[in-house]
Amino acid sequence: MAHVIAVAGKGGVGKTTLCGLLIQYLCESGKKPILAVDADANSNLNEVLGVEAGITLGKLREEIERAGVDSRYSIPAGMTKAAYLDMKLADALTEEDDYDLMIMGRTQGQGCYCFVNGLVQTQIQKLQSHYPYVIVDNEAGLEHISRGILPKMDTAILVSDCSRRGVQAAGRIAQLMDELNMQPQNVGLIVNRAPEGELDEGTMEEVRKQNLNLLGVVPHDDMVYQFDCAGKPTVQLPADSPVRAALKEIVDKLGF
Repeated sequence: MAHVIAVAGKGGVGKTTLCGLLIQYLCESGKKPILAVDADANSNLNEVLGVEAGITLGKLREEIERAGVDSRYSIPAGMTKAAYLDMKLADALTEEDDYDLMIMGRTQGQGCYCFVNGLVQTQIQKLQSHYPYVIVDNEAGLEHISRGILPKMDTAILVSDCSRRGVQAAGRIAQLMDELNMQPQNVGLIVNRAPEGELDEGTMEEVRKQNLNLLGVVPHDDMVYQFDCAGKPTVQLPADSPVRAALKEIVDKLGF
């Protein structure tokens, strides 16, 4: 059974960037193949990884829903919607040499994400036995955790920036996991984008107040920002990047 790693935290703290680098590092360490799951409606993990996104689960859901109503979509004669969906789900997996990527995406217009969330859950359950590791980049906040989207969670990596609000959000996610009795083997906090790779006492005070296990600190690096502005995949950061070095130390500490 796969070791499921969930990456969570509030929006804008760099979860997806660290998730992409984590996927790359584990693949380079021989922990492949990996199932990478972008479980965010506003998906961009593929951009961090530098791969073209295939059809998302949200888009697939729209095709099924609109078949027979919209002339652009149709289901082969004699095939049920359920059978067609099952056939098309294989197209929602972008296959790379070392990992496969599944993207949640969003539905169009109004409506909730219940069906797409359910697809993420069932697909992870269906596919996880084929991979040693499943890495899930969760959407910002608490919803995926509270909905129980993941069939299990072995390691929870909570990501924050240097702000107290970010650390508080991570603390709330950790508390929710405890309330839901998820019992991951490891739960820890990574503080991202720290100036000079150091935390001030105010941030450390909040980490202690939230009773969080600090896995490590990732320094601010202008090159990450420059790569993003240029549309370059973050996984192409140079080998001597301080972000890479910090993440490697954290992953080695976790013992994957």
